[in-house]
Amino acid sequence: MTKHVSFTIAALTIFFLTTTMTPTGFLTGATKHMRDSDTAQDTSAAAFTSTNPFAQPSPLLYQAPPFDRIKDSDYQPALEEGMRQQFAEIEKIADNLSPATFENTIVAMERTGALLAHTEKVFFAMTSANTDDTLQRIQEEEAPRLAAHADAIHLNEKLFRRVKEVYGQRDKSGLNVVQKFLVERYYKDFVRAGALLSEADKKKLRELNQEESKLVTSFQNRLLAATKAGALVIDGKQELDGLSEAEISAAAEAARQRGLDGKWVLTLQNTTQQPAQVSLRNRDLREKLFRASTLRAEHADSNDTRQIILRLAELRIEKAKLLGYPTYADYILADDMAKTPEAAIKLLTDLVPATTKKAESEAAKMQALVDKQGGNFKLEPWDWQYYAEQVRKAEYALDDNQIKPYFELNRVLEDGVFYAANQLYGLTFKERKDIPVYNPDVRVFEVFDANGKSIALWYCDYFKRDNKSGGAWEDTFVDGTGLLHTKPIVFNVTNFPKPGPGQPALLTYDEVTTMFHEFGHALHSMLTNVEYPRLTGTNVPTDFVEFPSQFNEHWALYPKVLEHYAKHYKTGEPMPPELVVKIRKSKTFNQGFATLEYLEAALLDMAWHTLKDEKHPTNVDSFETNALKEFNVYMPLVPPRYHSTYFAHIWSLGYAAGYFAYMWAEVLDDDAYAWFTEHGGLTRANGERFRTMILARGGTEDAGAMYRAFRGRDPKVDALLKERGLTEK
Repeated sequence: MTKHVSFTIAALTIFFLTTTMTPTGFLTGATKHMRDSDTAQDTSAAAFTSTNPFAQPSPLLYQAPPFDRIKDSDYQPALEEGMRQQFAEIEKIADNLSPATFENTIVAMERTGALLAHTEKVFFAMTSANTDDTLQRIQEEEAPRLAAHADAIHLNEKLFRRVKEVYGQRDKSGLNVVQKFLVERYYKDFVRAGALLSEADKKKLRELNQEESKLVTSFQNRLLAATKAGALVIDGKQELDGLSEAEISAAAEAARQRGLDGKWVLTLQNTTQQPAQVSLRNRDLREKLFRASTLRAEHADSNDTRQIILRLAELRIEKAKLLGYPTYADYILADDMAKTPEAAIKLLTDLVPATTKKAESEAAKMQALVDKQGGNFKLEPWDWQYYAEQVRKAEYALDDNQIKPYFELNRVLEDGVFYAANQLYGLTFKERKDIPVYNPDVRVFEVFDANGKSIALWYCDYFKRDNKSGGAWEDTFVDGTGLLHTKPIVFNVTNFPKPGPGQPALLTYDEVTTMFHEFGHALHSMLTNVEYPRLTGTNVPTDFVEFPSQFNEHWALYPKVLEHYAKHYKTGEPMPPELVVKIRKSKTFNQGFATLEYLEAALLDMAWHTLKDEKHPTNVDSFETNALKEFNVYMPLVPPRYHSTYFAHIWSLGYAAGYFAYMWAEVLDDDAYAWFTEHGGLTRANGERFRTMILARGGTEDAGAMYRAFRGRDPKVDALLKERGLTEK
């Protein structure tokens, strides 16, 4: 079993790492005076009228997006008008002749940008989860303007003077602890965005940010197209020998949706290894699927991402140097818990010896099995999943086909994910079929607190589509804040294979943990109890944001929770105790592979983002190989979870120099779960403590201090090593 790796976009939007959160999202968009040469598009702002769905607050509960009214053509006018309105609001603050105060400067900025952020949140949700050619065109056109707008605010000298003035007076102005923290956060945001640069350097930074925004958007759209194009089309059902009837039916349905009736399609997941490799008996097809995955964006066609990556790496080197940091990783991590790339790299490399040793022992077992079966071939990467599953069956008498009938998606959701949230936090959920959605697969639930009070809306979008980005994530349509009197509207997106017509959606255990993981992010957003938008929900350091989500995974296998949802989809019979025991025993199975593929990706991220001026790479593949060798994690049999060319986390999803965060946060989540086991496990009292001290607090204080207050000490790595089975027995 592996720790689930996904992401939250809420505090890390598709575009920029230098932007500041406002009440409604990011200080983004373009100013009129910066678009004088862009007159061809000025008509889009003029097209904004009172009939636009974003022109007035939504009449739906908690201002839920009116998807039954929103058309693609509504986004661009609303984005343009939103930028214009927010800049006018910002200019008014900057031009205020009164002495700068917390209220007339910081709080005033927190109130700006309502139209822009409301539109932006829905727009970026759609470009990730339900995109099309029109939305991609708009995204490419608006990206540089949004970058320009962010810079126009952060690099506004008059505005920064006011922020600086409030910052200088923060200790004598009667502010409470959270207000002081907010002031410090704003000052740091402006400085990190270049507010202290000379005018010449500000001009250069604007150029870098606009170019980066274009490339990030282009990478995202190319990768989506490459992943779709990389799917394998199968002519004969016999080639799919080993897959279950439900999986074959899903492949037939994927082909039908592409107009390929009578064929089967194996679509690509975002990771290197593909789920079908576990079961496919056809070795040649396994190899084809592996190569389709690893080479998806390297075909020297319009979907090739290599030149984009090389230029993004250069831009980030230039940006770091301009802002006074040795590397881009130094720039990013200065604002995280880790503080330095050296600290992040040490965490990762300390795990390498034990991990590679375990992976080598796992490989030896599989090679022995191949030899025993008369395979007469050397184990290759496309064989690992297939033979690992056979070893698991032999050692634990366990395979996914035994497990999946007990993990029907709706039961996992309502009797597992929701049940755990009820037991810990007192939450209940009611499906709302009267609230419009953006795709028929999407469901909406109203969330109620223990006292029966409605506190949030939650959307889930679980099935893979060709127009959906790969992976799994959480974000918000509306942030919950005290200042703006808004309730959270949160959504989770995954890419589970969609079952064929009439078939149940049966999940692997890893997919079950994905549901718990993403809902952990959702809880962080839904249970926020924060006054100021900049600090609400998941607006926390990257290496802390994955803590609540990974912590929530633990409840998937907690006895009281598991027995509540793990029931056979046909008979309703509970999972047999002996099968539960097998799952528990197999939790550390294949962890050498799982940990190594993650470490490779995380160290690869660090390699790209610790580059300095004199080390511009010219070849993506050779750079990657050399970097893995330098970190002593080069093992062709275990490729990185993401090769550079489809590593969306670091090129388009805001985790640049931050992919290590999953392991950093895992130290926290395993250590926190150990606290729960020491204090009675799944109880309302324990849940309330975690809710009050972690989930409800958002980013209102230093993340390390927040954790220490909860745990009573700094985190220890012992629990992580035990969970992953990397300790010596």
